[in-house]
Amino acid sequence: MAFEGTTAIVTGGASGLGLAIAEALVARGTKVAIFDIQADQLDTEVTRLREQGATVDGYVVDVSDREQVESAMGKVRAEFGPILILINNAGIEQFGKFTQLTDDLWDRVMAINLRGPFICTQLALPDMQDAKWGRIVNISSSSAQGGQSYMAAYVASKAGLIGFTKALALELGPRGITVNTIPPGMVVTPMLEKAIAEGKFTDSLEHFVSITPVRRAGRPEDIANAAVFLCQDESSYITGQIIGVNGGRRT
Repeated sequence: MAFEGTTAIVTGGASGLGLAIAEALVARGTKVAIFDIQADQLDTEVTRLREQGATVDGYVVDVSDREQVESAMGKVRAEFGPILILINNAGIEQFGKFTQLTDDLWDRVMAINLRGPFICTQLALPDMQDAKWGRIVNISSSSAQGGQSYMAAYVASKAGLIGFTKALALELGPRGITVNTIPPGMVVTPMLEKAIAEGKFTDSLEHFVSITPVRRAGRPEDIANAAVFLCQDESSYITGQIIGVNGGRRT
């Protein structure tokens, strides 16, 4: 299955890691539908990519809302055809002491970070099953592997995404569909820069760089390159795997 002409959905694709992945896919001729709740940012990036010759469209979608996802996927199929690549990237952060974590915040983090991939995968799956080919890449977090203080809900949701990946890989492998997860390390994105500026991390970006074996922070394109690799036909023997892209901090 070539990238050219294949349809992909990238959730949370209007900025950061999702945008880098969308850019990498359209550069290979993939038709990309971006799902995001940031309407203005989404419109800006879709316009920019179209001006560069990309086949791309944007849909304002809350991935935790099944009706919104189902409606948007219907429009994607009508415009671009069957959905054969799904990048579950949309997510929200969470910082604060565990003792101050509310039920509402816990539920919201789980809704976006874990229920969202469940809904999107379930609704995209029929196309992949019909084609006997599909690629699902879930963007988790290295914090799910090593933990992170003051981020209990976020870490739990991303750890759940790793388990979700492994379970689905076993179930969908016989149908030609691979499911893998990328847990990024410290990658410089608007979300990270905002968290550091607000003092939500006790250490600076420079400190994280100093304890990373390759001695640099990650770039969004580092994650995008790994995601594209996992979507290739040549990666068909790789499924259920945690592909760490973290500069060697967690191996």
